[in-house]
Amino acid sequence: MLKLASVGPGDVVYDLGCGDGRILIAAVQGFKAKEAIGYEIRDEVYNNALEEVTKANLQERIRIVNSDFFEADLSRPSVITLYLDGLTNGKLKQKLENETSPGIRIVSHDFPMPGWQPLIEDTSSDRGHTIYVYVVPAAFTKKGIT
Repeated sequence: MLKLASVGPGDVVYDLGCGDGRILIAAVQGFKAKEAIGYEIRDEVYNNALEEVTKANLQERIRIVNSDFFEADLSRPSVITLYLDGLTNGKLKQKLENETSPGIRIVSHDFPMPGWQPLIEDTSSDRGHTIYVYVVPAAFTKKGIT
């Protein structure tokens, strides 16, 4: 996901529904992202993610938020990663359209964003997964697509 999104040193990566934090850790360790922020609403999973970040000694560059990502401010990241279901992607679509800026890369694992055309649709995984990469167009405004 991070490779397809071309994550690099200038990026701020958000992972919505970050689970155990592995994407955040990979973004900072392997791709040298400037910062990574994850949102995880499930308390036990959130606590596990904090432990993983601490084990990796990356507390300075990774923050995990124990909150609903629908409450997150999405104006800051340059890359947003998702491994959500199709229904949740559909609900999240309007928030992404309203809050993100042109050029932000949105990467969704296995579930496309309804109504959006991916820049990349990669099915090269040997496990049958598909990665969708979208780049937010200038056509998105605070009122949605124009």
